[in-house]
Amino acid sequence: MEIYERHRRVWRGLYPLLRPWICGKFGMEHEDLHISGPFLLVSNHVTAWDPLLVAMSLPENQMYYVASEHLFRLGFVTKLLEYLVAPIPRRKGTTGSDTAKACLRHLKAGRSVGLFAEGEQCWDGKTCPVFPATGKLARLSGASLVTYRLEGGYLSKPRWGKGVRKGRVLGHPVHVYSPEQLKAMTPAQIDAAIQRDISEDAWERQRKDPVRYRGRTPAEGMERALFLCPGCGRIGTLKTKKDRVFCDCGLDLRYTETGFFSPDSPFEDLAQWDAWQHEKLRARDFPHKERLFADDHMLLTRVAQGHREEVMGRGALEQFEDRLVCAGHDFPMAEIGNMAVVVTNRLVFSFRDEYWQIKAEKGGNLRKYLAIWKER
Repeated sequence: MEIYERHRRVWRGLYPLLRPWICGKFGMEHEDLHISGPFLLVSNHVTAWDPLLVAMSLPENQMYYVASEHLFRLGFVTKLLEYLVAPIPRRKGTTGSDTAKACLRHLKAGRSVGLFAEGEQCWDGKTCPVFPATGKLARLSGASLVTYRLEGGYLSKPRWGKGVRKGRVLGHPVHVYSPEQLKAMTPAQIDAAIQRDISEDAWERQRKDPVRYRGRTPAEGMERALFLCPGCGRIGTLKTKKDRVFCDCGLDLRYTETGFFSPDSPFEDLAQWDAWQHEKLRARDFPHKERLFADDHMLLTRVAQGHREEVMGRGALEQFEDRLVCAGHDFPMAEIGNMAVVVTNRLVFSFRDEYWQIKAEKGGNLRKYLAIWKER
């Protein structure tokens, strides 16, 4: 059987089985898209389940999704994914030029592609800026562009969280741009249109139309997103249990079913807290010495061609103003070309034409390292 026909048959067979399960699990409602011909679908990115959530609106259209490169290092799971759906690999922490070329090959061959133009799942419930090359890719493809928005997904399955909270998720196409319309627009104009169409603010939506998202441990894992305590100003002291986030300084907040904190001081929602902690980090307004902060129990690997990992050591990850140090290896900040956090526990980056990964084996917040790198 020709490989692309196999993928189409797999989707036609899986959709009627997946739809009731996915919609029941997330409390999802979706608006179907009926479109012929190849298209590039761009959606906001709020959960690891987003390819399946988006696909619920596409009963007739099998697509090739861009996926994080770490999914190609999972042994049997990788082989199964490649056989069933053949995702397009994207090395986070790199420029992504190879991924763009692969997308264009699919689109020009008449196959549809789905991607999440923010480049990563949002941490704070607000859509991140669209990757600036997206408009250029859409214009060069010669295919239609579909913009799609997921609403309610962040509170149902936040990036930092554990398990799914049953509430309400809505998925729907926002706009379809024809190839002729795209040709009349500049790449910057297309980027702006995508940003406008897919942007979502979980907190603004909850204030206008509150929905309860019920889970057993709704606050657990929040220390993966939040790294600085507003009570004592220290980094790395926050802990979570069930619906509580707390610190040994006496801070103790409850994360409610609507996603807001109780009491609502010093912050009403996670986005407010996140903005505050990044301001403090930029100002270096927290206790530190020459070493800004550190986390233990890290695994350092170098990722070679063919998605092979070479273990380079285990040990602490330390952040200094001018360098990152892990397991005895020094990485000057000025020589780190790109960096990203994958899932919640992997920091990936390019360094001197090589691709590296630092994996937190026993917790640890990696976002603060990425924030320091972005200051360069």
